[in-house]
Amino acid sequence: MPVLARGAESEPGLPKRPGDERPGGAMEELEHTCPQPRLTLTAPAPFADETSCQCRAPHEKLTIAQARLGTPVDRPVRVYADGIFDLFHSGHARALMQAKTLFPNSYLLVGVCSDDLTHKFKGFTVMNETERYEALRHCRYVDEVIRDAPWTLTPEFLEKHKIDFVAHDDIPYSSAGSDDVYKHIKEAGMFVPTQRTEGISTSDIITRIVRDYDVYARRNLQRGYTAKELNVSFINEKKYRFQNQVDKMKEKVKNVEEKSKEFVNKVEEKSHDLIQKWEEKSREFIGNFLELFGPDGALLSITYEPTSSAPGEAESSCSPLSRAEARRSEFAFSP
Repeated sequence: MPVLARGAESEPGLPKRPGDERPGGAMEELEHTCPQPRLTLTAPAPFADETSCQCRAPHEKLTIAQARLGTPVDRPVRVYADGIFDLFHSGHARALMQAKTLFPNSYLLVGVCSDDLTHKFKGFTVMNETERYEALRHCRYVDEVIRDAPWTLTPEFLEKHKIDFVAHDDIPYSSAGSDDVYKHIKEAGMFVPTQRTEGISTSDIITRIVRDYDVYARRNLQRGYTAKELNVSFINEKKYRFQNQVDKMKEKVKNVEEKSKEFVNKVEEKSHDLIQKWEEKSREFIGNFLELFGPDGALLSITYEPTSSAPGEAESSCSPLSRAEARRSEFAFSP
């Protein structure tokens, strides 16, 4: 909403506050021109020194309750979150998501400490400051990135960037000779807590790398990195390369074993099928043989069938060969 400032004529109907008038001066209407939250994600978030807030309207102090109700309506609530953000991971992103969604209309500024400041108060980083700045610029929740952010927030810094609230996890952060660097922010009613994501942190990731150093060194040697680039000694380089050769041989043997097992399984399956088919054919052959040559076989009934001649002529009506075969059949199948 428009704000009246000294030095210009006031519009009719707008009340004047005591002390707002100066001799010979009138009221000047000022509107908030604070940057608005990003609506599209087609470009990275800008740096603060490229798009600083030049709003001339008074920046009223808000309470957390007011901000959660959606006030003020004429400008976004400016929330600040800071950190090192080394090896940017899902825990960082979740913290920024919480900071961004604390209030209905939030503009999230993220301060990233420089290498010099970080190495002085915390320790060496994996990513340099430029890489860390760029990682933050490409997070969807970030509206603006402040490079070379201070380790301890001063009133001048808060005023310069027109910060309404500071978002951080509620665990006391002891550093730079203080038990909690956010203590004065909490006392001023400008602190809003976020929740840490358990199971993920930059320290955890670095611990995994240190624990499995040999594995990563061997892998990167395979990918073409030199021992000098990996800070690996001559002896360790030879050891890692030998281990890589051994692993390759193991992999080849494993592949041969798997292929051999496949071949044996296929042979066994085919053998089983052949044996089953042979058994079926054997049973079929034996059945056909018995149907033809058995006691009640078709061949016997054909060759030994008696004729309609007189009883005395029955034997003479059959050929000698037929009679001989009949006898053999009787002999073979008699009990």
